[in-house]
Amino acid sequence: MSKVKIGTVQMSCVADKATNLNKAIEKVREAAAKGAQIVCLQELFTSLYFCDVEDYDNFNLAEAIPGPSTDALSEVAKELGVVIIASLFEKRAQGLYHNTTAVLDADGTYLGKYRKMHIPDDPAFYEKFYFTPGDLGYKVFKTKFATIGILICWDQWYPEASRITALKGAEIMFYPTAIGWDTTQDEETNKDQYNAWQTIQRSHAVANGVPVVSVNRVGFEQDGAMKFWGGSFVTNAQGKLLYLASHDQEEVVVTELDLNESDYFRKHWPFLRDRRIDSYQPITKRFLDED
Repeated sequence: MSKVKIGTVQMSCVADKATNLNKAIEKVREAAAKGAQIVCLQELFTSLYFCDVEDYDNFNLAEAIPGPSTDALSEVAKELGVVIIASLFEKRAQGLYHNTTAVLDADGTYLGKYRKMHIPDDPAFYEKFYFTPGDLGYKVFKTKFATIGILICWDQWYPEASRITALKGAEIMFYPTAIGWDTTQDEETNKDQYNAWQTIQRSHAVANGVPVVSVNRVGFEQDGAMKFWGGSFVTNAQGKLLYLASHDQEEVVVTELDLNESDYFRKHWPFLRDRRIDSYQPITKRFLDED
């Protein structure tokens, strides 16, 4: 199958998990009705973005994967015949938690999960308090419609992560994400931050010859201190924007990708072929000094 229709769900969230899950399911149904074959939900879509504070009570939001949310989404995937990419707060064991994305195939089969590898610790993004770094490595999933690679939010800043995912055979790279602006910032700073975020991900598409799909949340959270900036987008394998969402509206949009373009762009811009893999050993070092 050369052409695949991608559904992106950009939505706001509330404090109640059940409400968010039901809302996401309705958005998946909307995407499927528009022809989507693969539907990607945003990072941690069953809750508000709780990592703005270090609060032990927030661990109660976590669940097993597979578990209740994947069970519910599996039924929807099977009913609609769509692949669902679902980012969830995983409770792996007592006291052990991950930021994890599950993949459900179009027949409802649970294909597995990817655990976020890069974990931030910034003001209002205290994820190291909650999440253990992923230990499954970089993953691809062979779904009915395409072989897909999943990375999560902070992973999007790292070309090494996207490169390895592409080398594993990803035909599309998906980034469920949750990022926004401090509402005390000036507009120029906001614009610079968003442009950096979009640019780095589009560069992964160019460098690897693979389409990129990035899905962000939208709306004010943290008592109005944070405006999640939306701006979800889809690029082709040359980094060309095929869809760009607003910064302040919920959106369910279906975008068609031609996977044959990867072969075309990789032949004409042969970045993968021309890599000097014999010279890359130093990248495994933290820094190239004498220590």
